Amino acid sequence: MSDFRTLCVHAGELKDEQYGGATSPIYTSTSYPFTNVKIGQYPRYFNTPNQRGLSNKIASLEGAEAGMIFGSGMAAISTAMLSHLKAGDHVIFQNDLYGGTRNLIKHEFPKYGIEFSFTSGLNAEDFAAEIRKNTQGIYIETPSNPTLKIVDLKEISLIAKKAGIWSMIDNTFASPVNQNPIGFGIDIVIHSATKYLGGHSDICAGAVVGSQSSIDKVFSSAKNFGGSLSDYTVWLLERSIKTLFIRVQAQNNNAQQLAEYLHKQDWISQVYYPGLFNHPDHKIAKTQMKGFGGMLSFDLEPNIDCEKFLLGLNLIKPTMSLAGIESTALSPRLTSHALLSEEERQAQGITDQMVRFSCGIEAIDDIKFDILQSIKKQFHAN
Repeated sequence: MSDFRTLCVHAGELKDEQYGGATSPIYTSTSYPFTNVKIGQYPRYFNTPNQRGLSNKIASLEGAEAGMIFGSGMAAISTAMLSHLKAGDHVIFQNDLYGGTRNLIKHEFPKYGIEFSFTSGLNAEDFAAEIRKNTQGIYIETPSNPTLKIVDLKEISLIAKKAGIWSMIDNTFASPVNQNPIGFGIDIVIHSATKYLGGHSDICAGAVVGSQSSIDKVFSSAKNFGGSLSDYTVWLLERSIKTLFIRVQAQNNNAQQLAEYLHKQDWISQVYYPGLFNHPDHKIAKTQMKGFGGMLSFDLEPNIDCEKFLLGLNLIKPTMSLAGIESTALSPRLTSHALLSEEERQAQGITDQMVRFSCGIEAIDDIKFDILQSIKKQFHAN
């Protein structure tokens, strides 16, 4: 199997040897024999039949040798990083990061004696300038949350390899449908599987994929941290990934059309979407993305009350997460990046008027209509 669509459906699936069912059977046991078996199976060791099958599926989608699944995106991020770092090490982070990741770095890394620095920009030289004698790796996120900034994957890979350090990426916003960083030389790829991989707003999970040696290192810490995933959820996630390609394609199309529509509206001051020609990183995005994703952000004009706009939506849900089949919107200042200081938010370009928008698979005309009717409510109120 090589076609991405076929891998979504069939990679890592378990065969129902007893009854021949069309779907993977679910093995819920937490206890397996330890004699006369090749694998000492145990849920906390991430190697029950369903866990291994799902890990293989996600690794296949990213073109990786191996993978592991976790109980949340943050469990995946923290385990991947801490398994590759020790006291006295230094790691470089891009300045534009998911708020939860940045909070982990700021509040937990000092406890472990791990040094870190954030880049001043997103160009290759910004990362190269931060390399020290004790630097062990570079961590990036592209497209970034929530400003949809793009980092050149090939350039980051070359910088890391030249310095003899690892490179790691949060690929959640792109999904494996739109971007495969390993093909550009990135060592380790992380997903909040709660988002596009799950896709139905009913699963909390994370994933890490990379070379076998990288995943072996992640496992050595993961078995101690204990962030494994229930086999019930593993089975649900494996089922959800079967439709990943068709879901994300529909979300890509809606996001592109919505970004182009919003760009023309006088009640919008700025639209952030790498699929727009005027996006500063559009050319880079075209070289490394197969599609520009279902996520976009936009700034409302100052005369629009952002909170009232969100609460005035009818079809679109003003909810916390993203990447479900239903369209959702939120204020990053109040939710995903609320733990950041005002100075940190301003440095990333996160304004009080910013709305982060996750396109679902609804009809695009219905999405546009709901946004417009919420805007009109405020003008009529005045």
